[in-house]
Formats: sequence, C-alpha cells, structure tokens
Amino acid sequence: MDFLIKNASVVNEGEVFRADVLVENGLIGEIVRLDGAAAEASSPGCGLNGATVIDADGKYLIPGIIDEHVHFRDPGLTHKADIFTESRAAVAGGVTSFMDMPNTVPQTTTRRILEEKFSMASEKSLANYSFYLGATNDNLKELLDVDTENVCGIKLFMGSSTGNMLVDNRNALEELFRNAPCLIAAHCEDEAIIKANTERYRAMAEAGQVKADASIHPYIRSTEACYLSTSEAVELARKTGARLHVMHISTSAELALFNNDIPLERKRITAETCPHYLILDESRYKDMGFRIKCNPAVKTASDRSSLIEALHNGLIDTIGTDHAPHLLEEKMTGNYFSSKSGFPSIQHSLELVNSIPGLNICELVKLMCHNPAIIYGIERRGFIRKGYHADLAIVDPNCSAVISNAAEYAKCGWTPYEGFRVNSKVTHTFVNGNLVFSNGEFYENHRGERLKFKSL
Repeated sequence: MDFLIKNASVVNEGEVFRADVLVENGLIGEIVRLDGAAAEASSPGCGLNGATVIDADGKYLIPGIIDEHVHFRDPGLTHKADIFTESRAAVAGGVTSFMDMPNTVPQTTTRRILEEKFSMASEKSLANYSFYLGATNDNLKELLDVDTENVCGIKLFMGSSTGNMLVDNRNALEELFRNAPCLIAAHCEDEAIIKANTERYRAMAEAGQVKADASIHPYIRSTEACYLSTSEAVELARKTGARLHVMHISTSAELALFNNDIPLERKRITAETCPHYLILDESRYKDMGFRIKCNPAVKTASDRSSLIEALHNGLIDTIGTDHAPHLLEEKMTGNYFSSKSGFPSIQHSLELVNSIPGLNICELVKLMCHNPAIIYGIERRGFIRKGYHADLAIVDPNCSAVISNAAEYAKCGWTPYEGFRVNSKVTHTFVNGNLVFSNGEFYENHRGERLKFKSL
C-alpha cells in the first residue's frame, strides 16, 4: 500500500519545513514543500490514485528512530521480553530499527548463533534489526570473520557482564582493537574497581553502616570505574586506529576523552548516552529505588547537566536506550545485591528526550536518527530523502500525557517512568513503507528487514 502524508512539518537535516511526502513501493518518493497555494496545487496529492492519505497537519514527520542499543532478551530469557513484544514497544515509540546485544542464552559469540538470531527476527520483528557479535577473551577468529555488510558491529564488555563475555585480557583487547573489521561498541566499567566497591559496601551493609538499597549503586559502579575503563578503550582505539563507539556515557569526567573538532563522518571514536542519564540523577533513587538501577549507574545532577550540554556541542553523538527489561519482581527484591540492573525504555525514548529543556526537535532527530545511520554506515535509512527506505514516524508535539504501566507494551508490563508527564506522542510509525502503528493500533502482518551496512 502507498501513502501520501500531507501537510506535515518535516524534520530533516537541521530544518523543519511543511511538505507533502509520498511513500511509494516501500520507499520515500516525492517530497513537495508547501510554500503557498501554488505549491500545494502541484503537490503529489493532487490527482494521485491508490495512495492512502494521512493528514499530518500540526504534526512532525521525522525519520524513524534507530536504536543502536537494546536487550530484547531473545533467545533464552523470554520470560522478560522477546523480539516480537519489544519490537511492538519499539514501533509504538517511533523506533523503526534496532541493534540488539549479545548477552542472551546462549550468548551471541559465534556466527552460527548470530545467524540463528537473524532468522528468528525475520519471523518475529515488526521493526528492522541487526545484532552484535559478542567478544570474549578467546573468540577472536569469529570476530575477524564477521560479515561487515550484514552485522552492525562487535560488542565489547569491559566491565561486569553475563558469563564469560567480560574481556579483561590485555593481549586479547589489543588484538581485537588492532584487527577488528567493523565498529566496536564498548561497555566501559572497570571490573576490579566494581568488585572492590561491591565487597566494601556488602561488608558495610552487613555491619549496619549503610542500607543495601539503590542509593549505593553510583558508589559501587562509580565515576572512577567508568572513567578508567573508557580511557583505556579510547587509548587503545587511538593507538590502533580502531573504530570505537563508547556506549552509555554516564559521567561528565568521561567527556574529556572525546572531541568535537572534526565532522562526524571522519570521527573514529564516538560516544552514546541514554535518556535516563539525561532525565534522572541520584536524587531519584529515593523515590524510584531499584526501578532505575542500571549499569552504568545514574549519577549526579552535575553529570546530567554536563551530558545535556555535550549533546549540544557534539561531544556525545547519539542517544540509544539501553532498553533492558526485567520482571518487576526481579528488580524489587528489597536488597541491592540481588536486584537486577536494567529496565524497559524504548517505547518512551522519543517523548522523554523531547521533554528535555533546551533540546530542540532537530537536535533530537540528529542524535537519534541521522547520527546512528552515519556512525554505523546504515544504507538508505535515518534521513527523509527520496529513494530511501520509508522508515518514518509522525509525532504530535502538543499531546500532553502521563506515562502509565497500563499502557506499557514491553512484555515485562512496567516502566520506571510511570507518572512522568510528557508533551508529545507518536501517532503513526512506518517501517519500509508499511504502516505498523497508528493511534494505539498495531498492524502486525508485516515484518522488518535486516539492516545493511557500508564499509566504515
């Protein structure tokens, strides 16, 4: 089915302009600016047969969000989430493409398991998809043989992780950085510091000196742990020329390790943060508790302010969600040392980021749509351009609402943002030209496509 999206305020490549946009055969067709009566008379809506017309007057039309950082828990942890349920939550939030992490069961550390996940996604996902191949201390051969046209990157855990996916062998790290054929996406927290802090706070809790509640999290997964690990990764990337993307930056200290003096297309070292580091700070542990326990930890108000500024000045290049669902009973155990880290967020990422004071819609689109496409070299996505895949979202910028667990589409059925007020809402989402979400209704007869990547 073809669509004509009329009277939209198109947000693309740093400007907002009114236009009619034709979606034809899964691709973006004509984009006709509406500069007055004459322009409207010549728009593609006049005399067009067969296309379904959607009036987007008063609404933004943006490229579909590309979320480079999700944990959909499939396979092996599907009591929490799976590709079908989380891709539903994704498209409800205007996310049309995602890249999923390898810490599943089994872990995605071989090309065989990787291809099994791709096959599963082709049957289950409403959104476009790719998957990281996970690094270990001893799977370098698998990593070097990765299909760079069809795989988004290598995921490197330089801090606590599931099973044997922590890479802490310096020789293995250097070999990976020197020879990686594609982007390395790194989780940077120093394992030795975290272990020492954990042992210290466990002893203090047992002695009654501190409560084993969520408030100790940023002291266990500390600024020092983040900075030391990130600095090591950046040092290795500069030494070897590797393409490094440091994920979920949570501290102001780490920002000094990045630069903004060259165009994004030429950067070899880039950085991501997440909505929770831009919206929350450690004061929220008091009322939100274990619901916002995540790795790295949410830190200070000063860190949050610095991260927001870094979005404006180009030190941080992308916003990914780190969508990581757990059942609420796995979170709310009453004890820090048994509570799981991570929470769902993909459904609300756009509306939450759009609520950050001083961040305009063009910046949001740059950070969540354009820049991920550039950094990963995604073919024909992330922009509203003629001939590109029609991955699109229509956003009502004047729709005040309160986030509620009752309206949560993630399989776990809860959100840490319950009660937060937002002022925008995704009304329609198109994936490859197919309408998959419209005003609370899903159209599930279409499946997303495997993302394709250009050489970086």
